[in-house]
Amino acid sequence: MISLTTAEINTWIVAFFFPLTRILALLAAAPPFNNAALTLRVRLMLGLAIAVAISPALPTVPPVEPASGIGLWILALQLLIGLAMGFSIRLIFSAIDMAGNMIATQMGLGFATLYDPQNTAQTPVVSEFMGLLALLIFMALNGHLMLIATLAHSFTVIPISATAPGIGTWLNLANFGGVVFSSGLLLALPILVALLITNIALGVLSRAAPQLNLFAVGFPLTLALGFAMLIVSLSYLGAPLQQLFEYGLQAMLGNFVGAGR
Repeated sequence: MISLTTAEINTWIVAFFFPLTRILALLAAAPPFNNAALTLRVRLMLGLAIAVAISPALPTVPPVEPASGIGLWILALQLLIGLAMGFSIRLIFSAIDMAGNMIATQMGLGFATLYDPQNTAQTPVVSEFMGLLALLIFMALNGHLMLIATLAHSFTVIPISATAPGIGTWLNLANFGGVVFSSGLLLALPILVALLITNIALGVLSRAAPQLNLFAVGFPLTLALGFAMLIVSLSYLGAPLQQLFEYGLQAMLGNFVGAGR
């Protein structure tokens, strides 16, 4: 007859439940798994499958009571770590959305919006287009698989314990938020410069020919040039987006490793 002690049952629960908490937290925050098209049931099943696959190869989890104070503390830490890792990669997609917003505003398409279920808000169509394009490139590069591989590696770099990440970790994560502005501006800069030159030329033209209806000429010209530059720049977006994705994947663990524990 097989007999199990309470300590053995607790050890099995802890060895599976703590990693599952970090996995589910990351799936709730990181693209493409946080997409509204994926139901909670699908994410839960995916998290369970990942936990079952990687749990046997994970470092030994400290033997603690799951319902004790220290057990709940470790559970909360795993939730925070998973959310922080997912938030790091989410910032990369936010930078791409910001680039689309700047391009749409400069083109005069800031008013052309549609409902984005991902952000639960009205989003400019150019931003939505660039976001979908970036997501397709991310999937084509097997970014979703690299995301899961980074998650599995995180249990070695950031082992499950009662030691909380240092203050520098959260400072690194806050500083990493600057990538939204710097990378978004760099992605949109070629089109913004072309549209700026166009607006300057239209301003000079309006001074040279005051009788010219600037609104009737300038808006279609700016719109056409913006679309032309967007079409031309699509073939050059692959390399910058790949570097941006690699930077985000490195930051998932780099924010913790650089600050220590």
